[in-house]
Amino acid sequence: MALVGLVRVSTDRQETARQHDALNGAGCVKIFEEKISGKLTVAERPGLVSALEYMREGDMLTVQEVDRLGRNLLEGLLMLTELFERGVAVKVLDGIAKGEHTERSLILDLAFALAEDRRRDIVKKTKNGLETARKNGRIGGRRPVMNEALTAQAVALRDKGYTIRQIQPHLTYKTQSGETRNPSVGAISQALSAHDTQKGE
Repeated sequence: MALVGLVRVSTDRQETARQHDALNGAGCVKIFEEKISGKLTVAERPGLVSALEYMREGDMLTVQEVDRLGRNLLEGLLMLTELFERGVAVKVLDGIAKGEHTERSLILDLAFALAEDRRRDIVKKTKNGLETARKNGRIGGRRPVMNEALTAQAVALRDKGYTIRQIQPHLTYKTQSGETRNPSVGAISQALSAHDTQKGE
């Protein structure tokens, strides 16, 4: 039996040295690395696919912690279940799911329950925080693309007879990374609707 390692981070800015050290220390014969974010299936994970193709019967996929299989603990556990369905054995070196696994077990079921409780708690706290902010006159969440100036521009173009799709190329905004983009048709439509509602009040 050989241990085949998988290292995963979400962005280029994150360090992988700690994961490599842990996997090398566990005796992995080969380590695959991927820098990828988002909720993905096995087929959409190039590093994971390469690791699975490299593995032979009896080998064990090895990760430092189970959340390295996903973006967080819950998604990591869901990926673990998908791997079991494919007949893949997994070794987790640290954390809540530490150990060697070939199928769902009581420990993993408890980990699932804990992860789900944690997710619900985060959602509840976020919702409560947004409600408190609204009551205090602060709007939480992402800053809207269609600000007052863009909305005014859209209104002026619409008044000239432009359709929303014709308006779109004339409106631009800068992202946090400095890229110039056009607002989506949906964002323009919502901004115009909000403007019309406000005007009619």
